[in-house]
Amino acid sequence: MSPTSIFSKILRFIGIFFMSLTAGFTILGGAGTSCAALLPTKWDSMAPLAPFQWLYILYVIVTVAIGVLGIRAVVKLVKGHKDGYKSVLIALLAGTIIGFLHIYTSRMLRGSSMPVDAVVYTTVLTLVIFLLFRIPPIWKGVDYSKAPRKEKKNTAGVSSIVVGVLCLTIQIFMAPTHTWNGINYADAYQTSMIVAALICFVIGTALIIPVKKVQVALKERIHSL
Repeated sequence: MSPTSIFSKILRFIGIFFMSLTAGFTILGGAGTSCAALLPTKWDSMAPLAPFQWLYILYVIVTVAIGVLGIRAVVKLVKGHKDGYKSVLIALLAGTIIGFLHIYTSRMLRGSSMPVDAVVYTTVLTLVIFLLFRIPPIWKGVDYSKAPRKEKKNTAGVSSIVVGVLCLTIQIFMAPTHTWNGINYADAYQTSMIVAALICFVIGTALIIPVKKVQVALKERIHSL
């Protein structure tokens, strides 16, 4: 399989798309756990976690850190670093291990582990995808270090926009497990999420549509008037 074939490009895009989604999902999931970690006695369903508040604070810190590692891994893939794939595996394996520990702890203490499950299952799916990529005939074409530069920038741009969309919609997906007394606590960081989404959109658009091209187009438009 050639690194420049359409199939190789599609597979590379799928990899970066899912890795970006997983990294963003992990950070948001870690931040979302802060409600249960900091104020467990505020909700009856979270009250059993109170004696282990220190553990859930640790889950927040470690999960966010893993999400940051995931973003770092995406950047390495996009730039074609030789250790990009290794960085991806480290982030995904760490996310899987900590995620399943989090699920086990929550089910033992309060009988439920949602919405951690969704984050963990997404992480596992992404891990499976990247493990399949390593099959020799597939890796020969997928190898991110051999991807064309233009493709890398476009893929990174789309991935940034995807994370931006996730920031704007996460409160909708998490509403069923974060709504108490008619209040959706998943929407507690609305302003921060909007700012983060706008930043992602700007970065993504800038990568897909280079600033120089925009400037040239504007100059041509002005001259034509």
